[in-house]
Amino acid sequence: MSLYGTMRTGVSGMNAQSNRLSTVAENIANANTTGYKRASTEFSSMILPSSNGAYNSGGVQTQVRYSISEQGATTFTTSASDLAIDGGGFFIVEAANGQEYLTRAGAFVPDSEGNLVNAAGFTLMGYEYEAGVDPTVVVNGFDGLTKVNLASEGLIAQGSTTGSMGANLPSGAAIGDISTTSLVVYDSQGNTRILDFNYEKTGANAWSVEVVDRTSSAVLGTQTLNFNADGSLTATPVTLTTTAITGLPVTGANLSALTIDLTKTTQLGTSFKADGGTIDGNAPSKVAGYQIDSDGIVYIKYENGKLDPRYRIALANVQSPDKLRPESGNVYSQGVDSGVIITGFAGSGDFGEILSGALESSNVDIAEELTAMIESQRNYTANSKVFQTGSELLEVLVNLKR
Repeated sequence: MSLYGTMRTGVSGMNAQSNRLSTVAENIANANTTGYKRASTEFSSMILPSSNGAYNSGGVQTQVRYSISEQGATTFTTSASDLAIDGGGFFIVEAANGQEYLTRAGAFVPDSEGNLVNAAGFTLMGYEYEAGVDPTVVVNGFDGLTKVNLASEGLIAQGSTTGSMGANLPSGAAIGDISTTSLVVYDSQGNTRILDFNYEKTGANAWSVEVVDRTSSAVLGTQTLNFNADGSLTATPVTLTTTAITGLPVTGANLSALTIDLTKTTQLGTSFKADGGTIDGNAPSKVAGYQIDSDGIVYIKYENGKLDPRYRIALANVQSPDKLRPESGNVYSQGVDSGVIITGFAGSGDFGEILSGALESSNVDIAEELTAMIESQRNYTANSKVFQTGSELLEVLVNLKR
């Protein structure tokens, strides 16, 4: 047996335990880091060829492994921009140099430009959203992504374009009887305007409805309504399209042509009763905040309660998350063995749901780390004794010449 080999084996053991202590120290230091994934040190033996007459001691080598796929506990907060993922997937963030990374650290806050940025300075990425239409996702790349921006835009108004009006028309009414209800609509500047709906019975199971602008008394549209013997409309759906008004007096605003759904109209043996109607558009209102739902859709919230969808947060994943390459700032990049990055949306495929007002805690167990620290300390001491013993035996060998 080589005494030098014995000493090198002891040094190998001390280095291995030193690496383990380094991961323990890193884990303890990041016990409160949002979305941090614990590191662990795996040991494997190194065997050297030996002969029948002598044994060559080998050593030990280490490999650092990250428990990236292990989810940490969820902690709820009071900030709507704090985000956590309940399940698989990673947020896609962009560094200051334009490089995209993956992260589970969702402590985002708006910066001076309104972009959502986490504690490490990475900007959250998503797709611009159009209501009712899922953004086009580049499954194997980051093309099309944009920064999620919550900058306020001051007052906003939206003119009306579509609505509905339902009513019960009394079947016992005489021909020529008129029943009236009204609907408040919005012009292009958000000013309110009242439209009157005049229902006139024209015959058995037959009515006509006339929409009149109350201010100008102009008739904007008419529609005939025919009913079956049971009081239901003979054909559905039934819509009425009004005439647009341009250059309204005083304001100069426009009232768009309106498409009004009349399908809920009935003719039954009771009094006239309208359902109040519905209309889109809104009066001028300023931004009051924002909301993010479990599908990752980011809404701008106005004082009047209207929610305007602006972005959909993108998520990404790989076949082997534990093989991702950790980078500074609690982010990850694609590794050699991690597999290809696949992008998508929360709630689809293997992607989890997004929790607003929540953060994912570190998955570090302090008790486990302290236990590992004690073990490594004892093992380091034992390996140092091996080195010390080899050194003493070498000294004895040298002294034989004296």
